Amino acid sequence: MPKGGRKGGHKGRARQYTSPEEIDAQLQAEKQKARQKRKGVEGLIDIENPNRVAQTTKKVTQLDLDGPKELSRREREEIEKQKAKERYMKMHLAGKTEQAKADLARLAIIRKQREEAARKKEEERKAKDDATLSGKRMQSLSLNK
Repeated sequence: MPKGGRKGGHKGRARQYTSPEEIDAQLQAEKQKARQKRKGVEGLIDIENPNRVAQTTKKVTQLDLDGPKELSRREREEIEKQKAKERYMKMHLAGKTEQAKADLARLAIIRKQREEAARKKEEERKAKDDATLSGKRMQSLSLNK
């Protein structure tokens, strides 16, 4: 159990808050120290990196919105992909692609099979109707006697 029981003791100091003015004064003092640490002529010469490009902000009036917009590589590839897909779909609908030809051939085979199945069904139905009619005639003839 900690010292002082459950209620807690007098551990730590009372908090001291620094005012914004004090913080500014401390920052100024640190800058002064940094300037004094420079040796010789270092403090007099401003060294600038020639490779560093300063970013310039453009105003809205300076922006060229009418000019051609350069697309990124990903945007160009995405547009090319969409155009290729549209070309393929046009050719597919016209029946010029290999897949379209295969689909049309398969569709023709299925139509032929369905026509044959319908014809067989119709023949079986007619044969069944003929059989029932001939059976009814026979019954009616036998009942009449």
